[in-house]
Amino acid sequence: MGSTTPISYLTHQEATEIDHLLMGPLGFSIDQLMELAGLSIATAIAEVYNPKEYRRILVICGPGSNGGDGLVAARHLHYFGYELFLCYPMQTPKHPYTGLVTQLESLSIPFLHVEGLPADLSDDFDVIVDSIFGFSFHGTPKPPFDELIQRLVSLKNPRDSHRKSPVIVSVDIPSGWHVDGGDINGEGIRPSMLVSLTAPKLCAKRFYGPHHFLGGRFIPPSIVDKFKLRLPLYPGTSMCVRIGRPPEIYPLALLGMHVEADPFDQFKKWFDHALVAGVKEPNYMALSTGTKDGKPSSRVVSLEGVNKDGFVWYTSYESRKAREISENPHASLLFYWSCLNCQIRVDGFVQKVSDEESEQYFHSLPRDIQIRPIISKQSTEIPGREILHQQYKELDGKYPEGSLMPRPKHWGGYRLVPKYFEFWQGEESRVNLNSYVHLYDMMDRLCYISEEKEIDGRKRWKIMQRNTLMESSSKF
Repeated sequence: MGSTTPISYLTHQEATEIDHLLMGPLGFSIDQLMELAGLSIATAIAEVYNPKEYRRILVICGPGSNGGDGLVAARHLHYFGYELFLCYPMQTPKHPYTGLVTQLESLSIPFLHVEGLPADLSDDFDVIVDSIFGFSFHGTPKPPFDELIQRLVSLKNPRDSHRKSPVIVSVDIPSGWHVDGGDINGEGIRPSMLVSLTAPKLCAKRFYGPHHFLGGRFIPPSIVDKFKLRLPLYPGTSMCVRIGRPPEIYPLALLGMHVEADPFDQFKKWFDHALVAGVKEPNYMALSTGTKDGKPSSRVVSLEGVNKDGFVWYTSYESRKAREISENPHASLLFYWSCLNCQIRVDGFVQKVSDEESEQYFHSLPRDIQIRPIISKQSTEIPGREILHQQYKELDGKYPEGSLMPRPKHWGGYRLVPKYFEFWQGEESRVNLNSYVHLYDMMDRLCYISEEKEIDGRKRWKIMQRNTLMESSSKF
């Protein structure tokens, strides 16, 4: 269990001053601090991510002490039973960094060049450790770190639903975040775990992932007293301690914090939150359609893309849902995430995506996924499963690896264009929301209704809080 005692968060200035004190009058060397930090990171990862399920770990290291922490963590993780890979583009040519590289090379841990990384990091790794930049970094990331950070940002995308996305573990602060302000633009890394070191930095208040740990069991009483720090107690001999709730009771507390004027932005906020909270298959949604005479039917499909134009999924154009959409284009989507006790409902009308969009998506799929819609005749009777296996083998032989497999004409995408959104939060998640309780209690259901008139070509939405209607420019 994590600590429930209020804890201290350090500003950039305070964190810098504590570092200077540790490596000055208090007698710590940088390699000692790296060793303690790296062991803390490795211990936190091992506590949450079992090596039998999360075996392959990529550690991306920057040129400073944050990167050094990652190098030490990699050594410990190797001994913990994980399979390690290192990406260390700008190696620091001085002690203790050179010694850490030598140690890792002696363990036969491969160092990967940026250009040698797989195009899709989801294909090769289960965990990615972000130890690129720490709290002392300023400015805009430069190559190759700007590209590496963007690749970490792009991992959490509903379009990747056919692959298991690796979890991201950030060291001290997510790289690219402002130390005090956090992810200011809302376009940064969304780690599933944050391992704060010494004490959490101020930006950690804006971390909404399921796993927040504190590491670095070395703060002397003089620093605790000087900065009036409130830090949790470390259990037993552990080098890390969980901060906050464990994921089983992790709430979705976004409504009380800020309501977006655009429902697509609100959806993205909730979806991103579900991703970092570890919701299993958050992109799965119930699609409800109806016949021309109004008889409904529902099934679960996978969200494969979302933008301001609507929500996209792919299926056979000969399926029952496709026939019903052709008769009655009105449909509804429902996302339900039980562990967060919330749901999102989206109503609107459905249209096919363009052939070009379907082609592009089809050829982005893994090869075995491409074969399935070719041999699958949805909503039809088949003589037996062995027929499908035989057809699969024939296609596998007809189109060898590397050849272009044609998209079947009976398969493609649909897009639901929303007219109505409803964000619903259940009662259970209202417990212990601290300063957000009052606002959050008032907003268990939030609705967006599309207005008929557009302004400057942009759709305008009205927001309804229970039975109170207000303009979309209103904020809570």
